[in-house]
Amino acid sequence: MAFTAPTETNHQAGTDDRSARPAAARAAGVPALEGLPEVDCPRELAPEDARQLTALFFERLRSLEEGTAEYRYVRHTLIEMNISLVNFASRRFRDRPGGPENEDIVQVGTIGLIKAIDRYDPDRNTRFTTLAIPYITGEIKRHFRDTGWAVHVPRRLQELRVELAKATEELTSELGCEPSPAELAAHLGLAEDEVRDALVAANGYSTQSLDSPGGPAGSAGPAASDTAHSLAETLGDIDPALETVEDCQTLAPVLAGLDKRTTEILRLRFGHDMTQAQIGAEIGLSQMHVSRLLSRTLADLRSHLLHED
Repeated sequence: MAFTAPTETNHQAGTDDRSARPAAARAAGVPALEGLPEVDCPRELAPEDARQLTALFFERLRSLEEGTAEYRYVRHTLIEMNISLVNFASRRFRDRPGGPENEDIVQVGTIGLIKAIDRYDPDRNTRFTTLAIPYITGEIKRHFRDTGWAVHVPRRLQELRVELAKATEELTSELGCEPSPAELAAHLGLAEDEVRDALVAANGYSTQSLDSPGGPAGSAGPAASDTAHSLAETLGDIDPALETVEDCQTLAPVLAGLDKRTTEILRLRFGHDMTQAQIGAEIGLSQMHVSRLLSRTLADLRSHLLHED
């Protein structure tokens, strides 16, 4: 037994008998609390002892003035005695993908426990655990909702992600294959566009660094990771040649209408990278004349390329 019930001898000794006071209360300089047993290690109480003492401490808590040393001691002891509820509720979240470490989950769950203690009313004749577990679980879920996503998405889509996961599992079992967005929408009674938005948003729950090794599918082992390219190296980039193709297709009708001499000048200048003097010598014109023809032709082509119908 981790606590000592008050005895008649202790009661007769009065508040001056420091041996009858809880060790935590003595360390904090809290005056003796008559009628409360000594609880040296609240976290190590057996579940049945914790339930009995929780009811006793709640009765005392309601009679104390908030903000006093006695109130803080009783409230803190209630938190310590019921921290096992946080450990119990946090187990289901330990291996959640993209989730924080278990220590962080326990800290968040403790906030829910504190809220439950502050809102618990013994007069309702309900067990404290009935109120505490939903508060703890809700606080942990809220933490995942607000901080667990790598990319911020609307709350409705966050909540719909969970519904879609359950619906996908059910329909996959029934249909023998992964359901389509239309089948998911019909199953959940939602619009297909809303389901598609939620499926896209679900990709934002967790992300992967572009510096992580991509590697070929099915590769494994240290050798594969050493030779694999990073994801950034496997991503495509804008190909300038695509714009060139588009420009050529746009200018093709105009180029077809040019006279033979102008076409030859363009071919020698841009196809063979000849200078204006070399072009003039090739076709029998002066360099100045070639320059004027090029300038005029290029201005016409540029005007046609930028023209908006």
